[in-house]
Amino acid sequence: MDLILCHTTADFDALGAAVGLTRVLPGSKIVLSGGSHPPVRDFLALHRDEYPLIERRSVNPEKIRSLTVVDTQQRDRLGKAAEWLDLPHIGEIIIYDHHLGQESDIPATESYISSVGATTTLIVEQLQQQEISLTPAEATVMALGIHVDTGSLTYDQSTPRDALALAWLMQQGASLSVISTYRDPGLSVQLQQLLTESLENLEYFCLHGYTVAWVTLRTKNFVPGLSSLASELVELTEIDALLLANEYPLGEEDSRLTVIGRSHIPKTNLNVLFQLLGGGGHSQAASLNLRGVDSEAILKQLLDGVKAQIPHPLTARDLMSSPVRTILPETTIAEAQRILLRYGHSGLSVVDAQGQLVGIISRRDLDVALHHGFSHAPVKGYMTTNLKTIAPDTTLPEIESLMVTYDIGRLPVLENEQLVGLVTRTDVLRELHQERDEDEDGQKFKIQNDANATLTKFKIPLSTELQNRLVPQLWKLLTTASQEAEKRGWHLYLVGGAVRDLLLAEATSGTLMIKDIDLVVDGFHKSADVGAGVELAKALQQLYPAARLEIHGAFQTAALLWHKDPELDSLWVDIATARTEFYPYPAANPEVEASSIRQDLYRRDFSINALALRLTTPRAGELLDFFGGLLDLQAKKIRVLHPNSFIEDPTRIYRGVRFAVRFGFQIEPQTEEFIRYAINSGVYDRTAQENSKTPALQTRLKTELKHILEAPYWKSALQLLDNLGALQCIHPTLKLDAELLRQLRLLERCLRRFDAEQTLIHWEMRLEALIAHLAPEYRAKVAKNLQLQEDTIKRLQNLASAQTEVMESLPKCQSPSQVVQLLRQYDLPMLILIALQSPRSLRHQIWEYLTVLANVQPLLNGNDLKKLDYKPGPQYRQILDDVVAATLDGVIKDRTEAEEFLAQHYPK
Repeated sequence: MDLILCHTTADFDALGAAVGLTRVLPGSKIVLSGGSHPPVRDFLALHRDEYPLIERRSVNPEKIRSLTVVDTQQRDRLGKAAEWLDLPHIGEIIIYDHHLGQESDIPATESYISSVGATTTLIVEQLQQQEISLTPAEATVMALGIHVDTGSLTYDQSTPRDALALAWLMQQGASLSVISTYRDPGLSVQLQQLLTESLENLEYFCLHGYTVAWVTLRTKNFVPGLSSLASELVELTEIDALLLANEYPLGEEDSRLTVIGRSHIPKTNLNVLFQLLGGGGHSQAASLNLRGVDSEAILKQLLDGVKAQIPHPLTARDLMSSPVRTILPETTIAEAQRILLRYGHSGLSVVDAQGQLVGIISRRDLDVALHHGFSHAPVKGYMTTNLKTIAPDTTLPEIESLMVTYDIGRLPVLENEQLVGLVTRTDVLRELHQERDEDEDGQKFKIQNDANATLTKFKIPLSTELQNRLVPQLWKLLTTASQEAEKRGWHLYLVGGAVRDLLLAEATSGTLMIKDIDLVVDGFHKSADVGAGVELAKALQQLYPAARLEIHGAFQTAALLWHKDPELDSLWVDIATARTEFYPYPAANPEVEASSIRQDLYRRDFSINALALRLTTPRAGELLDFFGGLLDLQAKKIRVLHPNSFIEDPTRIYRGVRFAVRFGFQIEPQTEEFIRYAINSGVYDRTAQENSKTPALQTRLKTELKHILEAPYWKSALQLLDNLGALQCIHPTLKLDAELLRQLRLLERCLRRFDAEQTLIHWEMRLEALIAHLAPEYRAKVAKNLQLQEDTIKRLQNLASAQTEVMESLPKCQSPSQVVQLLRQYDLPMLILIALQSPRSLRHQIWEYLTVLANVQPLLNGNDLKKLDYKPGPQYRQILDDVVAATLDGVIKDRTEAEEFLAQHYPK
């Protein structure tokens, strides 16, 4: 006999899951371990014969072959049926449940536990996989299970999997009229009386804008359906959380306490609180049953736990953009429109000469004025002056209420009558409807939303987990920096690549030593000015005197550099004030202005680099992801933030390729289109002709080439750059054809053979080989444009003539000494470049020269000549060269023959 066990006081989810499993396990029977919810009881009164239900007392334990437990992992919720779990002859014990984070005391042989809204969803997925169809009666009770446990898909624990399961059940014939009848059957007479009693005796406290209520009901017996009463209380009173306790006697000196919890407060987790007392459930709905306890003490413990979990509400200070872009009332409509275009804003705040806010003008207002031909009119005639404003400590619910009540898209934030920030509708929506959920431990994760991909979790590590991924000395440095920022009332963020690498790192590595760190100070709403980053860097140098401080005033940044430090090794920490940027023309250096962390992230290149981790309290460890970077990390995609990003800065193409190859990611299709459009537009050629300085095609491009060419994946990166046509950024004619690939492979052989000690800079040699593949007239020009070293420029400039001389003269050499005399005038890099472009025969001779002939030493030296009574002077050089030549040509073979050679050719 195969049995399916529902927990005591079975609900529709337990019953629905059990019914579905009878189709997965043909011939199995359902046992209701002990009672059921009133709606379930009423439902079964009419539909019991539709399902294979048997009573516990009719089971012969000796004939049980397997047990399947649904919707619980605790044996004490199985009543007396729990005794069957210990039978020695039971072959299988299987658990199906959707309550994560619970320690099971059932000796299961298999467990299927997943974060969905209802256990029934797991069974539906199995039915679909096995292509098992249902009767309408089976589909109806299973649909009821999902509807009730997910609040018809409105509870926070609801998932897309639940919705898909419900849709399938409807296709199987689930009756909507039956579902509507039993999903909300109304309260029984007894529960209605208790509802009245509860409303009269509810107690409340308010904290951080949230209302928590509690009540204890003392009855003579167990009351079924208290969960429905709790839901009704929450709905009627509009409270944010409820603890409903019911105490009833079991004897003269014994009693039982049932507590049902409900919470709509973000980041609270009732499951964690109730588990401490032996209960459990979901983060927003949990329950417990205790016997012989002090009900008041238990309730107080739970209330204290709820208080501790209630988060500090977000305020305008947390949401706002700061500083605010402002204009004067006399600013023309045309100029205001130009400012909006430059900064990408949807509106501008208007202030008077004293900095007092006098109005707001939106993009729509400007468009209307321009349409009617008033481009030269002042904005004061078109701005909105009837303003609603908020203070920095205005909470998110209050902000939301103002926006909804007055249909306002932006709220200025005033402090001491000065404009310090702006909260927009987008800011509020981002907080209210972020594409995030929370699992049972309160950790956040992303859901991959791709029709062709499996739905999986991408977990955002907690701050403690991120700490464990870094070496301790680096985390200490970040902690120190955050403390210094907090002293000044600023926020400090770890941004960009360091955050990306932390998220990609193995959770248990604990040894990540990031060598390049970017920190951003955001504190304009407190007291910081454009020099905040520099001030923080100076403060840190006082605490870390081994670091060298560099300040870049034009970009409002400072850098701390350690070189071979005993603890921090060679570390580079950039500290910047949050800023936005504007490119005056393509490939220029950007013009930067002070801004907020949100705008600072918005100016970055790719979504995976536009992440920030807050280091300062009170929200330390918070991860900022405004642009879907986490989803792209999960999908392994490189996605650019702005369509014109590559036109403004071609080095971003090289960065995107470097990240793609380094991490094994794919460049997102639209991003690839933007790359190809920028390259094919000819904008780089035009801007280079029109402007003497194009750093993104000069020094910054060289830096990106260095990063690529010194990495182990440089060949793959070059191939991807060539596929995109991006080598044109170096020169329009540069292509990675078969000949250049052959030369690069040969270059690697040369470097391994002739420069094992790496006296040459290998990435520069690879770059020289790329440039040498161009026509001779372009080589020096490209090298100068990239601002390479002077000897590199000269080498590339002289390469054509040197190659011509070698190719003409080397075949004419009749002896080894002539080969040496010809080739020794060139340094090793030049000979390698010549060899790369020479025929096999000449290349063989150059190879022989480098491996053999160049290493032949004279059989005599200057001291020997002195002992032989040759007068020191310029002739020594000539004598020794002749001795070497004679040695190379086999004329002399040992010291004696060398001395005879001297006597014959240089008589005293």
